[in-house]
Amino acid sequence: MALPLDYEERVYAGVLGKIIGVYLGRPFEGWTYERICSELGQITGYVHDRLGLPLIVTDDDITGTFTFFRALEDSGYDPELSAAAIGQAWLNYLIEGRTILWWGGLGNSTEHTAYLRLKAGIPAPQSGSIATNGQVVAEQIGAQIFIDAWAMACPGEPDRAAELARRAASVSHDGVAVDAAVLLAAMEAQAFVERDIDRLLEVGLAQISADSVIARMIADLREWRAVEPDWQIARVRFAERYGYHRYAGNVHVVPNHGLIQMALLWGADDFDQTMTIVNTSGWDTDCNSGNVGCLQGIRLGLAGLDAGRDWRGPVADRLYLPTAEGGRSITDAVTEAGRIAAVGRRLASEVPVSPKAGARFHFEHPGAVQGFGAVAAADGSSLPVANVVGGSVLGTRSLRVPLPGGSGSVRLVTPTFIPPDALVMPGYPLLASPSLHPGQVIRASVMVHSDADGDASVRLVAGAYNGEDELRWLGGEPVRLRTGDPVELVWQVPDTDGQPVAQVGVEATSPAGGALHLDWLAWAGVPRIRLGRPAAGGTLWRRAWVDGMDHWEAFWPEAFRLTQDRGTGLIMQGSTEWCDYVVEADVTVHMATAAGVAAYVGGMRRYYALVLVADGNARLLRMGDDGQTVLAEAWVGWQPFRASRLSLEVVNRRLTATVDGVTVASLDDPSGRPHRGGAVALLCAEGTMACDEVRIWPAD
Repeated sequence: MALPLDYEERVYAGVLGKIIGVYLGRPFEGWTYERICSELGQITGYVHDRLGLPLIVTDDDITGTFTFFRALEDSGYDPELSAAAIGQAWLNYLIEGRTILWWGGLGNSTEHTAYLRLKAGIPAPQSGSIATNGQVVAEQIGAQIFIDAWAMACPGEPDRAAELARRAASVSHDGVAVDAAVLLAAMEAQAFVERDIDRLLEVGLAQISADSVIARMIADLREWRAVEPDWQIARVRFAERYGYHRYAGNVHVVPNHGLIQMALLWGADDFDQTMTIVNTSGWDTDCNSGNVGCLQGIRLGLAGLDAGRDWRGPVADRLYLPTAEGGRSITDAVTEAGRIAAVGRRLASEVPVSPKAGARFHFEHPGAVQGFGAVAAADGSSLPVANVVGGSVLGTRSLRVPLPGGSGSVRLVTPTFIPPDALVMPGYPLLASPSLHPGQVIRASVMVHSDADGDASVRLVAGAYNGEDELRWLGGEPVRLRTGDPVELVWQVPDTDGQPVAQVGVEATSPAGGALHLDWLAWAGVPRIRLGRPAAGGTLWRRAWVDGMDHWEAFWPEAFRLTQDRGTGLIMQGSTEWCDYVVEADVTVHMATAAGVAAYVGGMRRYYALVLVADGNARLLRMGDDGQTVLAEAWVGWQPFRASRLSLEVVNRRLTATVDGVTVASLDDPSGRPHRGGAVALLCAEGTMACDEVRIWPAD
């Protein structure tokens, strides 16, 4: 089946609908309909400020949706991807107790229960089955809240979407919970080619048994909708027949799936009304609102999202994905939609679309700002940012920000690490690694338009935290340009003393006023950096490491005193874009089964590692979905409580490992399937190690 002509834009609208719905419903998640009506009234817009909460937050509904889907990328886009392989993605990208899941314990949190089963060696789908966990635990809400990305990768193919959703849902759920996930995935996939809600329901119902309680419930809702136009009256009737009092567990899927379908039937083609119904109705508001928002985004497109209230402006495309792959934690709706659409095109045997030569920030979707905001550099006052037609050399659209004239400059930037307003996050913590580091080269295309003559001055800038956790601004040399003349800026980020780079963008001054247009911005390359504790005693250098270790205390004399009680722990920093580099550290083993450095890290269970092991030996390892493989081992004579210099170089499939100048191995990965690049890590298995500094530089 041919992909829709507007496929990428519709995926973007689906992602936007998902995050808008989650952000809208999150502040009153778990509230009853009665409490919402009493304390908030009907939900007609964002209410976070009324409750003293931030709008952009970390959330399991968002993170799970866009994280577990990575199993398709990791499998090489295998359409026959198994439930067991998706379960491996859980083990790779989640850090128990820290990254995004409700870690409520065995038999209490369905997802945590499934994770513990996977960790114990019980593969999916047994990990989520009724036979393993019981019917009540297996039939809670979680399966349907994570399925949107699978559906968006299968436009117009409800059968394929349903099958992928079934496998993904079965990692943690079973029974009617899987029915709900499968039905919703089929509806979302078909929504790319069909707008009629009743027809979408028929497509979804064809994927499940007519005897399912989900099918019977939908039949009731459709019957009521035919005679009752008032959704609030219908909601009372629905609660009597399918409310929480009829289903055991914490957050059962049946009542919540019913509210999704009720919002669609009574909200029809009105995105605003759909959001009002599903959120005012209560129960698991962020989950339900996120699923409804995604389906409506796909159905109605950007025009539907923009038809009423300003949902997009406050969000500005921003979202967080705190996982063990920390370089992707700070992201945006355009980026995540692009990854989903790229998978969808590969599944359809088509070439992925890469706007503006694959630039990280390209602004080609109407209204997209990708987290960028503008301020006057002098006083920090906000300035309006608009996505407009024009101002682009490689595409059709750009970001536009007004320039006030005179000597004042304007800064147009987006986050690359935890921004100051997110350092303290309510609920789930924000684990992240910077996506931009010193030594990498930034490029951007800009132009200035002005009605008056005169040169403008533009430069690339980056905001980096210093050793005292204060944001300071660095920048390249200003470039002068005439109005209407595009210019490509190039700048290599300088050394920041190992501190995280938190923002990136451009700064412009135009004595004649006018407007700055940012066409695109990207960066590439491997950093040249030393990572350790700053002399000034700040703490954000630690936050730049995604911590998957049992213990990393701050009071030891070494920057890194790491202890793992059971299994293998890692602390990680970097991005999957890092390729062809050397990582080096002076490692002291106190007592450990294995300890050392890792490269091309793509999570807790995907990396190359050079480790010190028993009897004075060093070992070169490959860790992947098929487990651990020893690539080489050699005696190097290391000793406990004495530092050994470990160096691991990876260039494509070629690995070179040395300890104190002694070559452990220089070989090609015999699997022929090298990891595609990745972060660096310090690794420790069942014991304690220490290190003061980690050094990274590009391979020759």
